[in-house]
Amino acid sequence: MSSIADQTISALRGGHDALVAFVGKLGQEDLVRPSGASDWQVSQVLSHLGSGAEINLAALRAAKSGGATPGGDFNKSVWARWDAMSPAEQAAGFVESNQRLVEEYEALDPTTRAQLRIDLGFLPEPVDVATSARMRLSEFALHQWDVEVGFDPSATVSAEAVALLLDNVGAMLAWTSRADVLGGRQAHLTVRLEEPSRLFGLRLGERVELTDVPQQPDGELVAPAEAWLRLTVGRLGAQYTPEAVRLTGPVSLDELRGVFPGF
Repeated sequence: MSSIADQTISALRGGHDALVAFVGKLGQEDLVRPSGASDWQVSQVLSHLGSGAEINLAALRAAKSGGATPGGDFNKSVWARWDAMSPAEQAAGFVESNQRLVEEYEALDPTTRAQLRIDLGFLPEPVDVATSARMRLSEFALHQWDVEVGFDPSATVSAEAVALLLDNVGAMLAWTSRADVLGGRQAHLTVRLEEPSRLFGLRLGERVELTDVPQQPDGELVAPAEAWLRLTVGRLGAQYTPEAVRLTGPVSLDELRGVFPGF
């Protein structure tokens, strides 16, 4: 049975190949269309993914060699270089940069995948390959959606990525949620997800947190797991919400979107 690291690296490859094929069909006018990311056109999303791949690759190579992860000045220089590129250069650069990162992950042997620790530069301590790859997958899969939804409002995050990212939502709520938008109102909802199936509680109060299923829920959210994932990172606008999403109780879907504004 493959490890979480193996599965995540495989998902990174699948996402890369799919987005490269998609980008290869885009013309100059397509690259400057609005994306699903607020205030970013398509080429800017690709620039963000390309520069992020370059920074992630530097951290991965430093971990393999035993060297220090490049610091904030390196990141700033990377971002500045990518920001100066034309839309066509950003698209082409993304293809090359992300390919290098994916290949570097793929080249890790089983022992290295299990034992290597990577200093990403912004966490208290180094993380294992599975965690590093999963964090990249989260960024990649959602920005892949940002690109694709600019052309198809019914676009979805890949099922392979959803399955790997879904159970890590709870750990991110402290950064992705805003309990204050409800003005002190509280609710404890049952959340029922499909594809893949999940059942748990969502407590909205002084903080936002996942819980066991409440015995006496104030309402219920039923949704595809993919839509729930997008909701928690501010990507479930009304125009991107599938009909299968249903919410009952004292909190409206618009209010719930406000709880999860994205970042």
